[in-house]
Amino acid sequence: MFQTFYRRFLEANPGVQHFACHSHYYWPDITRQAMLDYWDDSARFVDDKWDYWFSEKIPAVQQHIARVLNTEQPEQIVFAPNTHEFVFRLMTCLPFDRPISILTTDSEFHSFNRQSRRFEELANVTVHRVPAAPFETFNQRFEQALASQHYDMVFLSHVFFNSGVQVDALPQLVNAVQDDDTMVVIDGYHAFMAVPVDLSEIKHRVFYLAGGYKYAQGGEGGCFMHVPKGSAQRPLYTGWFAEFGELSQSKGNEVSYSKDAMRFAGSTMDFSALYRLHSVFELFAEHRLDVRQIDGFIKQRQQQFLTHIDGLHSPWLNRQRLIQHDAQLHGHFLAFELDNEQQVGKLQAYLHAHNIATDGRGKRLRFGFALYHDGLQYDLSCIKEFSGE
Repeated sequence: MFQTFYRRFLEANPGVQHFACHSHYYWPDITRQAMLDYWDDSARFVDDKWDYWFSEKIPAVQQHIARVLNTEQPEQIVFAPNTHEFVFRLMTCLPFDRPISILTTDSEFHSFNRQSRRFEELANVTVHRVPAAPFETFNQRFEQALASQHYDMVFLSHVFFNSGVQVDALPQLVNAVQDDDTMVVIDGYHAFMAVPVDLSEIKHRVFYLAGGYKYAQGGEGGCFMHVPKGSAQRPLYTGWFAEFGELSQSKGNEVSYSKDAMRFAGSTMDFSALYRLHSVFELFAEHRLDVRQIDGFIKQRQQQFLTHIDGLHSPWLNRQRLIQHDAQLHGHFLAFELDNEQQVGKLQAYLHAHNIATDGRGKRLRFGFALYHDGLQYDLSCIKEFSGE
């Protein structure tokens, strides 16, 4: 049934086994109509489109996201074209008039990794990075780091982008942050709409970043952040959208901010991404398809894939090279560690030449799984001919 959602993308890529969905998920056909609706609404409302978007379309998307996150706080969702905009906005809330300490991991996505390294070049910024591996002891080691000193910001992923390994004790780690003034930021991009997410216990404490480019299937440009209710941060990097709604009390000539999540908003953006995202949420609602069902389907397809490669007896692609062996701690892609980056590049190129789309991160080759794998018969038999040279 699921393949019918993606007919146009599948027809445009005949014969391709697409295992890069964790990076570029095919869009459901319904998103094309959403793009047309965006154009039609822009023509229909013209100067009044902002009122329509902020009174009708944006609240509808906020409701869907809050339901997925189980926060019951749709007004605490704010949007931006990318998560890096939120990362930088959050970092400009830090007190740069004194030494700053940040705790994170060695497995964060490029946006935060690059930006934090740039900040680390400043004399008063220190960044502590806890290795994600070995994954079996990550929670314990991260808690130990939290207990070792005060941090101004704690930033970690819900599912690590370079391994697909899921942090299984998120509330426990968040609650281990002792200082109320520490900003706790969770990168949920590889978790949102992939694995069940429940922020109900920690919604008052965390900034949660994600977007529609991957498992939410709405394409690029539609990112969001859950902001803790009552947040009083005043980002230095701020845009005119942050004045929307009821404003907080200002002092003298001090710049005012909205009291809800809009205090972290930027400026004018292309809202077609939210139209696409909303159409996907509505599609899933129509078919009574929730994240738990999606995750169950993907986990089943992952096991079928592993059974398939078992029969290939490949030295390059086998269970022994899996980063994580606990199926319940996988996100929606499997990562296999090869001997070096050159092997990954060669194998990825070889598979691509045989219409098998994957991608790599360092020594790891990633295979993603999607709803449009419904009915797909995996065939990686070509790997038998791969010599690695």
